Amino acid sequence: MAGLLSRRRDEGGDGCAQLDVPAGLPAALGCDAVGVPARHGRRMLMRLPHTGCVYSDTDWWWWIVPAGSDVELTWPFPSYYSRGAYVPTSTVRLIHWPDDTSPYTPPIPLYLMICQITGTAPAWASYGLRSPQGA
Repeated sequence: MAGLLSRRRDEGGDGCAQLDVPAGLPAALGCDAVGVPARHGRRMLMRLPHTGCVYSDTDWWWWIVPAGSDVELTWPFPSYYSRGAYVPTSTVRLIHWPDDTSPYTPPIPLYLMICQITGTAPAWASYGLRSPQGA
């Protein structure tokens, strides 16, 4: 159970935290995070074919994705894309450990699942543009 404890750094005490990948899981691709309101979290976790590290607080669930997973994607509202995995909470905790050694949830299945849940048609951005959300 110790592995499910929070793995985050509170940067400056401003109520924001950077999600850290647990020790022993390689994160060579860098880390960003995609958040969804908690009401969608459990359903998504059960339906995704592969899930990496997932964190939560009372309002949001956060999936770790490789850095740059917002390139050419417009993540639909109300999801939130966070570059560098900085999230607007300081009470987040790890709730799902991946079944393998990858901390990442594949971004395309995650994106398509969020589109389905929100009733949004997938929108592939123009080449080289980043999502307007996030920092």
